Amino acid sequence: MTRSSRQRERERESTTNKETEEGVRECSECGSENLIKSSDRGELICDDCGLVVEEGNIDPGPEWRAFNHQERQEKSRVGAPTTQTMHDKGLTTTIDWKDKDAYGRSISSKKRSQMHRLRKWQERIRTKDAGERNLQFALSEIDRMASALGVPRSVREVASVIYRRALKEDLIRGRSIEGVATSALYAACRKEGIPRSLEEISEVSRVERKEIGRTYRYISQELGLEMEPVDPKKYVPRFCSELELSEEVQTKANEIIETTAEKGLLSGKSPTGYAAAAIYAASLLCNEKKTQREVADVAQVTEVTIRNRYQEQIEAMGIHS
Repeated sequence: MTRSSRQRERERESTTNKETEEGVRECSECGSENLIKSSDRGELICDDCGLVVEEGNIDPGPEWRAFNHQERQEKSRVGAPTTQTMHDKGLTTTIDWKDKDAYGRSISSKKRSQMHRLRKWQERIRTKDAGERNLQFALSEIDRMASALGVPRSVREVASVIYRRALKEDLIRGRSIEGVATSALYAACRKEGIPRSLEEISEVSRVERKEIGRTYRYISQELGLEMEPVDPKKYVPRFCSELELSEEVQTKANEIIETTAEKGLLSGKSPTGYAAAAIYAASLLCNEKKTQREVADVAQVTEVTIRNRYQEQIEAMGIHS
């Protein structure tokens, strides 16, 4: 009995150490790589056949338990995660402006003036040279523009990474910091599937539309950013929301875009103008009429563009106006 249990133990130890040449863990029973970790039992289990591949795993998590966000915040003993949106990645010290001690009591006037001097010098030593100061300015510009556009934090992180890559490749030389920062944000919006038109970006930027477009093409080519053409359907929910149109209009507009794009009408056309024309056509078909002027203002295109795209789309759909 003892012997057989020892043999099983040895076999289990040999199976836990079995790995493929690529370094991916395999199940010894069925050869599956679909292994799941059970944190409460400390076991590694094959999801296909149910074999316990490994047991007695060490839990790398904290020793305390928390059941909601507030408890986690109170019990956590670590700082904020590092972020690319700050020039020092958020690793430096920040002195608070509250002028209170650890117990929440107001500090004396002498201590207050001392803390003011400390804050001033802390801000000065955070950037050691002109390069860091320029990076700090560029990242603060990205943060300001992203806030004005209402894009999520993930877009800001991606934009900051793109700007840092451009800085590392020395693509900033001969170009304005604002221009490269704005182009990085525009590229990040497209990469994250939350497109914003050049007109919208230039409204919150201190750079002209033409320079943003030129700089964007340059950095995307130099950094090898693989950008897919913007899908007009990604503009539809936002435009419909601003025009206060129903879900039915939104669905119809997406249907018009899909049908006409399959016939090759989208090639070489502005995605914002194409989406705006589809929304205008859908609003007429669903009896929720909006004027061309209203749609053009939201999409930031001209009424002529909407009329031209609208005529092409209804002809392709076989609808007679």
